[in-house]
Amino acid sequence: MARLGISLGAPFLSLFLALGFGDPGLGGTCQPDRVTLRGDWGQASFLVEIADDEAERSKGLMFREHLAQGAGMLFVYPKPQPAAFWMKNTLIPLDILFLDERGVVTRIHAQAVPGDLTPLSGGDTVFAVLEINGGLAARYGISTGSEMQHKVFSKTAPIWPC
Repeated sequence: MARLGISLGAPFLSLFLALGFGDPGLGGTCQPDRVTLRGDWGQASFLVEIADDEAERSKGLMFREHLAQGAGMLFVYPKPQPAAFWMKNTLIPLDILFLDERGVVTRIHAQAVPGDLTPLSGGDTVFAVLEINGGLAARYGISTGSEMQHKVFSKTAPIWPC
């Protein structure tokens, strides 16, 4: 990454970082409505809605006819647990990424079929699940082992801290 040869004063730099313009890899720049994923494939960021209670997790993305390409929903559980998703009342194909409590992608169900009632298991230690438009994981190269940065992982030993 090229760096500009200018010096920013501390007050300006603090404002710059507080407004979210900092490098997500530097720490301290996590935003509650954004997740960032990285791997040897590169890096991708999604604007997310958080589903962190039973009612929000149950509804998820049901009945929606559209999901913006850079958007998704992050489901968060109080602790790692077995989790499976289905596509009942879901109208758009989704990629479903299961993550452990460190923020590591442990399983991906690509192109989940709208309306399909087949349970898609994430395993026994699911802490968070990211749903994005179907096909984006493959398009970006997101795979198992990819790492996610978001504040929900801060209570444990996140692989990519804020």
